[in-house]
Amino acid sequence: QFSPDSKEIFYILDGRIQVVPLDARQSSRALAVSAEMDVDFTREKAAVFNQAWTYMRDNFYDPKYHGANWQSVRAEYEPQVAGARTPDEMRRIMQLMVGELNASHLGVSAPPGGAQVVTGRLGLRFDRVEYERTGRLRVTEVLPLSPAALARDAGTSDRPREIKTGDYLLAVDGQEITARTNLEELLNYKIGRRIVLDIAASADGANRREVAVRPVNLATERGLRYRKWVEDKREYVARVSNGRLGYVHMFDMSSASLSQLYLDLDAENHARQGVVIDIRHNNGGFVNAYALDVLSRRSYLSMTPRGFSAAPARTVLGQRVLELPTVLVTDQHSLSDAEDMSEGYRALGLGKIVGEPTSGWIIYTSNIALIDGTIFRLPFIRIVGNDGKDMERNPRPVDVLVKRPVGESYTERDSQLDAAVRELLKPNEPRTAGKE
Repeated sequence: QFSPDSKEIFYILDGRIQVVPLDARQSSRALAVSAEMDVDFTREKAAVFNQAWTYMRDNFYDPKYHGANWQSVRAEYEPQVAGARTPDEMRRIMQLMVGELNASHLGVSAPPGGAQVVTGRLGLRFDRVEYERTGRLRVTEVLPLSPAALARDAGTSDRPREIKTGDYLLAVDGQEITARTNLEELLNYKIGRRIVLDIAASADGANRREVAVRPVNLATERGLRYRKWVEDKREYVARVSNGRLGYVHMFDMSSASLSQLYLDLDAENHARQGVVIDIRHNNGGFVNAYALDVLSRRSYLSMTPRGFSAAPARTVLGQRVLELPTVLVTDQHSLSDAEDMSEGYRALGLGKIVGEPTSGWIIYTSNIALIDGTIFRLPFIRIVGNDGKDMERNPRPVDVLVKRPVGESYTERDSQLDAAVRELLKPNEPRTAGKE
């Protein structure tokens, strides 16, 4: 509608009020409005339940609902939702409802914007046995590039002050740490802020010194920890293959992970005889086809500038291509689009698959916001493998079955990578997928 002076028009776009002037060439702007609203939870929870049940009735990929009687499911759970007294209780009951489908990619969760993480992280790991025995925090690992690894002298010089494995953390900002101290409580609301740690070479305080750090949030520390894990695996493959093989890991199947794969394959891996492609612990996404393209492309001509050596035309022209033998490593935690990649790798005959069969969790899925903001997962597209069978609840097989022994992850050995290296280094091995 027009403004009272007829100089502006108000309209709604995507649920938000916009304003555009009529007498000037200016773009529209959003009008910030807020209002309070009273919600009748009794009526709202009934509407939320009906909305979720109907979405699943009309969109679940299997019209037979994996054998569940969806009308009977409604009759069972609708009275329970009617008795729910809080939104969280309502969502727990709805979780049980979708669980009747016995399918993957299901979920009912609270709207985004929950409690903010406020606890800072140092990038240190401590000796559990020492703590349980004496209550002391003895450093067993300093995460590279973490706040602890970048510690500075707390004095005026601000020079690097190393925290080493075997050191003891004795105090935070002057507060001594005892067996009853909650370290995380001392680090609350300290993200990005300068704090002083008291570090000593022994529990009795020998060579005690003060170092300054700026704690990071949990997501940053997790990223650094993952980075170290990948570097350790890369060094492991290089060591057990005597430098002949390279290594890459895909964290998930997001566009960011695809970009990282491009970077990893453009680096030292091109100088190797082959590359181990690791998708263990990969919880999926959507980029499997693009990743497989890089592994499956082959050269058909080369280009040689005068005075330089020949190079594959694809690489010279900027197209991503590996053109090396590979082996794929999967495990039971490889799921969703990671399973698509495993299926494609086998169907295209790119090489052997080593490790454990995947999860069998693969339905194309979207998130839907219900009327109260509840996030509802809706699996709506069937995925069928090259064998003509549904991939949901049918794990992708491996060519070489290797299960890591319990506790091996706490050692320096990785038996699945050992087997992958052996397979890739086999002489005269044809580059076709083996039989199950």
